[in-house]
Amino acid sequence: MKQVDLVFGTVYGSAQFVAETLADELSALGYLPRLWLPQELPGFTPDTGLLIVVSSTTGSGDLPDDIQPWYYRLKSEAPYLPSLRFSVLGLGDSSYSEFCGAGEKLNELFAELGAKQVQPLLRIDAMETMEPEIEAKAWLAQWHQRVQSEIAA
Repeated sequence: MKQVDLVFGTVYGSAQFVAETLADELSALGYLPRLWLPQELPGFTPDTGLLIVVSSTTGSGDLPDDIQPWYYRLKSEAPYLPSLRFSVLGLGDSSYSEFCGAGEKLNELFAELGAKQVQPLLRIDAMETMEPEIEAKAWLAQWHQRVQSEIAA
């Protein structure tokens, strides 16, 4: 079984709920999900394996307070992560100019650190859906197919 690290940044709890839903779905698919709580992130550097990050956007495209220290530590330390395969899900509101800005920042960071993207950034729009976990579950099915095809190759 493959381990999958799940990290979330949330303001009102939606991103956490999506991450928890993905953890349940990953277990059902035969993965070993590890959901990292914000207080556990200071010592976590994902250097190998699979990482999924789910983040809300706040302010003008900003990261939620609970994930900012982790993001800025990784950005300042700039570890080279060529063995990491990552994906980001961004939650936002398209009525704002910086729609899913936090997700975009996280996506760019891991690309800059040399990690390999499994799936393109998923932008979930609060203007279009009241249940972001449904879109996340559909996305996860595609993610799983990609991971399985990489393993088979």
